[in-house]
Amino acid sequence: MAIDTESRSDHTRAIVTGDASARPNHHERPRSIGGVLVRMPFWLLTGALALIFLYPLIWTAVSSVSPHAGTNQVDGWGLGNYVTLANYQAGIWVYLFNSLFVSLLTVLLTLVVSLLGGYAFARFDFPGKNVLFLSTLAILMVPYATLLIPLYVLLNAVGLSNSLVGVALVLTMFQLPFATFMMRISFEAIPREMDEAAMVDGCSTWRALWTVLVPAVKPGLITVGLFAFLAAWNDFIAPLILITDTNRMTLPLAVSNLRVQVQGVVDYGATEAGVVVLALPCILLFLILQRHYVRGFMSGAFKG
Repeated sequence: MAIDTESRSDHTRAIVTGDASARPNHHERPRSIGGVLVRMPFWLLTGALALIFLYPLIWTAVSSVSPHAGTNQVDGWGLGNYVTLANYQAGIWVYLFNSLFVSLLTVLLTLVVSLLGGYAFARFDFPGKNVLFLSTLAILMVPYATLLIPLYVLLNAVGLSNSLVGVALVLTMFQLPFATFMMRISFEAIPREMDEAAMVDGCSTWRALWTVLVPAVKPGLITVGLFAFLAAWNDFIAPLILITDTNRMTLPLAVSNLRVQVQGVVDYGATEAGVVVLALPCILLFLILQRHYVRGFMSGAFKG
């Protein structure tokens, strides 16, 4: 009787004070079990997909340290394949530096140009605005490989052939259509009142952009930067066409050349070690920026 009186008093107090935490929850356990049963197919499906996608990476990582005939890791488990990769021609550190230089320069150029372009398309009206924007997006319809030979001729004319800077410029050009589109919808998702309030407080257009709008579109910037880094880091065909000096090769090109040894024998162990080295920065960067990456995609998703 005392317990029943106490539960009634708690329920009355919850109704009077509006405290939901004081209300008795008689159906909490059945509801939680039902929720688990409802979500179980989703968890099973996503878990199966995760295993499907992770299996090749795990298999490659294990194979890179396991013994293989015809490799530098014949007996037992070890890092012999990584030693082969590290000592290949100019050395892995040279190729890592080349890849990092191209990737960071591509990210920097893509962020600067797409930020200014997206801001202009989102906030200003000028003649031919939509035509210019559609023309920019039209680059996505052109096959990537078909433009490399004309671009090689152009870079040779301006003295940037066989140059890491030239490779970064080419990769930036192919990233700009998506990046500009992404930054435009990011700026359009921000109310114009923020610009107007900043200018009323005495900010110029540039100061309002850098101090007010740039922090607001940070998820979009991170998404664009992550896409640009992944594309530049893993790109193979542009360095293959544009780079002729072995000391200026990027890591994907070096791993491809390392793959084929004397008499056409494929060194699978060293190749798998190269794949692991290529994948690790991408995986770590994505895990670190995952939250901002998702927010960047969702920032303009519900823009009417």
